[in-house]
Amino acid sequence: MASALTLQQLNRRVAQTLATPALQNVWVVAELSDLRVNHGHCYMELIEKDPDTGAVNARMRAAIWANMFARINAEFYAATNQRLESGLKVMVCGSVNFHSAFGMSFIISAINPAFTMGEAERRRREILQRLQREGVLDLNRSLEWTDTPNRIAVISAPGAAGYGDFIHQLFTNSQRLRFSIRLFPAMMQGANTVPSVIAALDAIAAESHLWDGVVIIRGGGATSELAAFDDYNLAANVAQFPLPVIVGIGHERDVTVLDYVANMRVKTPTAAAEWLIARGTAALDYLRRTCAEILQCATDRIASSHTQLAYMQSTLDVAPQAAITRAQHHLQQATLTLAASRTGRIAPELTRLNATIQAIGTAAHNATTRAAERLSSRHSLLKALSPEATLSRGYSITTYQGRAVTDPAALPAGAELTTTVAHGSFTSTLTDTKA
Repeated sequence: MASALTLQQLNRRVAQTLATPALQNVWVVAELSDLRVNHGHCYMELIEKDPDTGAVNARMRAAIWANMFARINAEFYAATNQRLESGLKVMVCGSVNFHSAFGMSFIISAINPAFTMGEAERRRREILQRLQREGVLDLNRSLEWTDTPNRIAVISAPGAAGYGDFIHQLFTNSQRLRFSIRLFPAMMQGANTVPSVIAALDAIAAESHLWDGVVIIRGGGATSELAAFDDYNLAANVAQFPLPVIVGIGHERDVTVLDYVANMRVKTPTAAAEWLIARGTAALDYLRRTCAEILQCATDRIASSHTQLAYMQSTLDVAPQAAITRAQHHLQQATLTLAASRTGRIAPELTRLNATIQAIGTAAHNATTRAAERLSSRHSLLKALSPEATLSRGYSITTYQGRAVTDPAALPAGAELTTTVAHGSFTSTLTDTKA
């Protein structure tokens, strides 16, 4: 039977196996967890999560010894403006170490700050691309501010220095502009930042008719403290908010997703107050210019009216007589014109009218004479053709029962006939007819 190894011997073999060049000074991408500093040494766990479920797929203990931690931490902060802390995704360089008493760990000798900054930018870009696909990226940026936004809902941490700077700047403005401000308190760092700010936005939206806009402000600090503002849900709420939103978070060099979706981004809380004051000052200046223009216009009109009034007063005594003189002159001119018109135009017309009257009389006489001659001729013809003229030439007319007899055969025997001659008539009885 083979002899058994002691546990210490087994650990030594494991340590010898892990002490290969392939496991020394290697770069590893992982997320920091349970980070703590003790006696100058920094201890943590390196974990890797499933991108879909968030479950931890791998983990390993890690450490940065005190002789390197101060330098690594200072260089990382100088490059990224944030401290090493749990939840941060990093690229670290180190070696696998196995201790017989404490087990296996990863001893870190360097951290790549460019990876952390690039990772934050990648995450920010993915959120913006998603909002763009959903068609909401530019919604808040397209909203118009009122000319004088003075009813402002503020989202900030109560008692925060940034909120105090904002209020002081706003209410000590040299123009003495008045603002109506209400604080909607929210956590501005830590795990509860996103739900806290969204809850404040929901409260403002419920009474949006009371406000002209929203200001989200937070003072400066470590960049890692601003990571909560690179959140999709918070960005989507701001992008679709019904009122224009000003974001003043951190320092001028700090950038979050909210800066890309909000209506306006300013570098500090004080700058947010300055923008509102500038907006009100511009409206006040416009009002002053308008008032000055109205005053100048009214002054010019009054001066012009005074000039006209003075002129009218100076001419009032002579104006009526001048008007009468002009009217008389016009009347005389009209009389002369009328007389000339009568001589030059009416006389010829009267001559033509008299000639026309004479022509009408002659034409009427001639027409009457011709009509009388035609009537006389027709009367003579009618008289020559009349029955009386025929009877005077020896002819007679025989009638039976008032009708002229033209066929004796049509008469009955014994018919009483009336015969009319030129100087009378007589009756007879039919006794016989001959064809």
